Amino acid sequence: MAVVTATDGVTVPPHWSVNFAVRDVDFIAQRAVGLGGTILMAPTSTPGFRNAVIGDPQRRRHRGQRAGGLTHTHPGRFLCASALARADAGGENGNVLHLRRGGDAGAMNAAARKTQRIYLTLTLGNTLAASFIWGINTLFLLDAGLSNLEAFAANAFFTAGMVLFEVPTGVVADGWGRRVSFLLGTVTLAASTYLYYLLWQLSAPFWSWAVVSVLLGLGFTFFSGAVEAWLVDALRFAGYDGGLETVLGRGQMVSGVAMLAGSVAGGVIAQVTDLGVPFLLRVGVLVAMFGVAFWLMHDVGFTPERTTHPLRATRAVLSASIENGLKNPPVRYVMLAAPFNAGVGIYVFYALQPYLLELFGDPRAYSIAGLAAAIVAGAEVLGGWLAPRVRRLVRKRTTVLILSGIASALILIVLGFIQEFWVALALLTLWAVVAEVGMPVRQAYLNDMIASKQRATVLSFDSLIGSSGGVVAQPLLGRSADVYGYPASLAIGGVIELIAVPFLLASRAQHARADVANAPTSTPDAESQPS
Repeated sequence: MAVVTATDGVTVPPHWSVNFAVRDVDFIAQRAVGLGGTILMAPTSTPGFRNAVIGDPQRRRHRGQRAGGLTHTHPGRFLCASALARADAGGENGNVLHLRRGGDAGAMNAAARKTQRIYLTLTLGNTLAASFIWGINTLFLLDAGLSNLEAFAANAFFTAGMVLFEVPTGVVADGWGRRVSFLLGTVTLAASTYLYYLLWQLSAPFWSWAVVSVLLGLGFTFFSGAVEAWLVDALRFAGYDGGLETVLGRGQMVSGVAMLAGSVAGGVIAQVTDLGVPFLLRVGVLVAMFGVAFWLMHDVGFTPERTTHPLRATRAVLSASIENGLKNPPVRYVMLAAPFNAGVGIYVFYALQPYLLELFGDPRAYSIAGLAAAIVAGAEVLGGWLAPRVRRLVRKRTTVLILSGIASALILIVLGFIQEFWVALALLTLWAVVAEVGMPVRQAYLNDMIASKQRATVLSFDSLIGSSGGVVAQPLLGRSADVYGYPASLAIGGVIELIAVPFLLASRAQHARADVANAPTSTPDAESQPS
């Protein structure tokens, strides 16, 4: 098809103009500048299209528009349009324009390495702050006079806060920027953590714990989706086109190291001083992280779209989440599996503390409670290291997710029949490693199916759905622990987690290109891909 447009023959001489189909004209234009190009015509909306004209470093013109499907390879040093066959799920007809610097595919340039360093720094500081209390949080609530049901109900209110505020904070991330969202998260979490400390000192009634737990959930929602979206957009803007499992796996390893240090330190400090001191340490580190993020973190590869109508923006974000998430079948099924995986995982994490103390036989051995969180921390490190290596052994990402889900559920069921401390400790370690191997693979799978503009929104919505499982699972399994004991509650959790497997199989059946993105070229289950 050719479009003929009249010109005056002088200002605009007769010429041919080739258009390239892209999904996000604004992002491509901004990225072109970062790679050495120039904007010859800023992104402009016309009936049915949004267009931009960019010049490469040799001043040759390239026109991008959101439609069509042509591919052109430019031999210049910095800028090229490539990979029509490399579809990006969610794009028009599966076609997207990829801009990258010259060099080996997947190699990190200086800009990408800087982005990774900032991401790892933020992950280290935030996880360290949060993990000071993870090893003793349930014991802290029980020490304040709450029952098992009330303690896990307080945790459920925390999760409910995450569900309630995921979409509104998604508006902040998309409308005001991922940096602003991160900064608000540090302030909110520091303030609500200090309120928790005050409630413990006052032996406050349950309703006050419920309220502050919701505020804690609000603090975490400013982080969920926003940090990961910032990372992926900044990496793509820098020209990195390698597998995300590698970077996300490194982030998980750093998170695990920080969690190991923080949880063990929190348990030891609580035993030497009291259960309130780790909460004060968390507040101090969060305040420091505000300064670090303010200095280092800047939105690149993404332009916030601010709005003066928060309610209208919230509805738009929710609509975009449904359109780009639940209405996209392979994404939908992964999201629907989340309440069963995440809901049980949240409960098990907090139940580890009293469960191990019960098996150990000393209710005041807080360092053992810290060991529970340290197990998960060590598993994060090992899982983050194993994830890209396991990925190289299989062609499909869903293979890792399905096997991880089945194995972790079966381990929890076996724990229901274990009464020996050291055997339980070994099985819990195995459970944590198996679960953590699947995490970077799941993150990479989802990110490769989500457009840049909706990335923070859809990731936050995914977190919302996962957290909703925790709202139900925690009081339900907490009550079963009161009635039948902790081992039985873990076994029940394993049965619930198995419900996620059919949803993962359904996602696999959609044959999404993201399932085989950055796959090894030769594997036992290799499949030929359409050209």
